[in-house]
Amino acid sequence: MDISIVGILMLDGMTNGAIYALLGLATVLVFAVTRVIFIPQGEFVAYGALTLAIFQTGQIPGTVWLLLLMAVLASVLDVRQTWLHTHNGRKALKAGMVTLLVPAVMSALSIWAAPRQFPLLVQALLTVGVVTSFGPLVYRLAYQSLADASSLVLLIVSVGVHFAMTGLGLLFFGAEGFRNPSFWDERFSLGALTLTGQTLIIGGVSLALIGLLWQFFEHTLYGKALRATAVNRLGARLMGISSHTAGQSTFAMAALIGALSGLLIGPTTTVFYDSGFLIGLKGFVAAVIGGLASYPAAAIGALFVGLVESFGSFWASSFKEVIVFTLILPILLWRSMSGGHSEEH
Repeated sequence: MDISIVGILMLDGMTNGAIYALLGLATVLVFAVTRVIFIPQGEFVAYGALTLAIFQTGQIPGTVWLLLLMAVLASVLDVRQTWLHTHNGRKALKAGMVTLLVPAVMSALSIWAAPRQFPLLVQALLTVGVVTSFGPLVYRLAYQSLADASSLVLLIVSVGVHFAMTGLGLLFFGAEGFRNPSFWDERFSLGALTLTGQTLIIGGVSLALIGLLWQFFEHTLYGKALRATAVNRLGARLMGISSHTAGQSTFAMAALIGALSGLLIGPTTTVFYDSGFLIGLKGFVAAVIGGLASYPAAAIGALFVGLVESFGSFWASSFKEVIVFTLILPILLWRSMSGGHSEEH
């Protein structure tokens, strides 16, 4: 192995690590606010890449119809819940319409735009809108009624949501894989390395999104409200911060990160309906490195995971996944020995 190969492997590892960093941050975010270990985070990645691929063919993605169905179900639940609490028909109807509004608008735009085959950037924006709209609905249908349940129950629900989303992905997209066109085809030579425009976009978007998340949580009132919910759910409720709204907002952000990750990774690899699980699991390893609590540690852990995967694929390509996922064992052992233990109340 010479220095040029090392450089190529490091570039590849850092590119993949940037994607894993986004997914790791999303996993930490969801767990911190809702206590949900969100295993289906990778499904948002697959849905993002494959929804754009279907838009490229001029057809309406099946995710649009799933979004409408989930929105109707969530709207019915909100109407029922509001009616039981207030016995006010107008308020109940308004609650249902608010839940239905954004998914209905995104679905209508997608149905209208799909056969017209707009430019790639427009289709990408539509994809982000559709997949992001799934986030609050997934929380409303699967987690909101169990918000006070134990972490183990929430983990079991996450496993069920993962299998449901994977099965629906097979139904909507089929077993064949898709590879999206690059957003920037330019190539730049840097000594022995060749940088593609897509690689620069991945790095730039990842850094920008991480920076925006930091600004959001540090310098906005709503971001501080989410942080308060993460620190003390009961205290946040007493201060008038709705844990349900916080949960739906957090899942919307996780879906947004997943959708963007899918758009970024789609041109670099062939994405199948079940590809999101392995991608999301590597983000989860990064989140575990951060203790499911530290955003900087999760980002650094993601870069480490990307580098280990890159060099592992060079030395033992058949075992690269095993090498990556084995990392979690010494990390968990170290955290178990160095951290305190407390029973969950």
